[in-house]
Amino acid sequence: MTSPVQPTVLLSGEVRMPLLGFGTWQATGQAGYEAVLAALDAGYRHIDTATMYGNEREVGRAVKESGLRREDVFITTKLPPERVGRERETIEESLAALDTDYVDLWLVHWSPTTPAEGIPVWREMLAARDENMARAVGVSNHSISQIDELVQATEENPAVNQIRWGPSLYERQVHAAHRDRGVVLEGYSPLRTTDLADPVLVRIAAAHNVSPAQVVLRWHIDHEIVVIPKSVTPERIRANADVFHFSLTAPEMRDIDALGG
Repeated sequence: MTSPVQPTVLLSGEVRMPLLGFGTWQATGQAGYEAVLAALDAGYRHIDTATMYGNEREVGRAVKESGLRREDVFITTKLPPERVGRERETIEESLAALDTDYVDLWLVHWSPTTPAEGIPVWREMLAARDENMARAVGVSNHSISQIDELVQATEENPAVNQIRWGPSLYERQVHAAHRDRGVVLEGYSPLRTTDLADPVLVRIAAAHNVSPAQVVLRWHIDHEIVVIPKSVTPERIRANADVFHFSLTAPEMRDIDALGG
């Protein structure tokens, strides 16, 4: 099985992250395993999981059984808030469950309440990266001010911030603030947060002979925002992966941006 050529974004440490990923929240047990296997078969080369999702074992088994080389699949997992203070133990458990020597990206799933808590956690994330347990480290659900606190304390930027994102949530300033800091923006729940019946999306989809959902995913990719749609339905998994045969025009991008108000 050959890996399709997909657009990537460069993270710190010369790590390339595919702009399209497969989200696995709520995809557990046999259904989760089959969904990840279907995603890899459909061409996804980036799988997003988390300790909190309870499916790392199924993700690892699907990657192993896909026939793909480990280095051809980008795997993200996340540290849950209740594991603050047990970072090393958590990443070791994740690696064992995923049956891999390293993850490509390890994220702080939610920001601890205060900088006094957040900074030690971030130092432990950096230590795991320096020990090659993770190729890159970042955060999730963090504000720009929380990111700045981590950078001021350690002089190390998170490679990625994974946040809820979609056309209706688009904020140019937030996007620019991440870019200015060298932090890649990654959007989750792209379709859940979007009205796929919006006339703007319907019109643009018709112009490209694709679905509004595919337009939303392509909008992220054309903005160089990583996007991780989730589904356990094979047809939808394949459709969400089929977004590399078209791109949006500058006026179309502006029209979709404007949905953010």
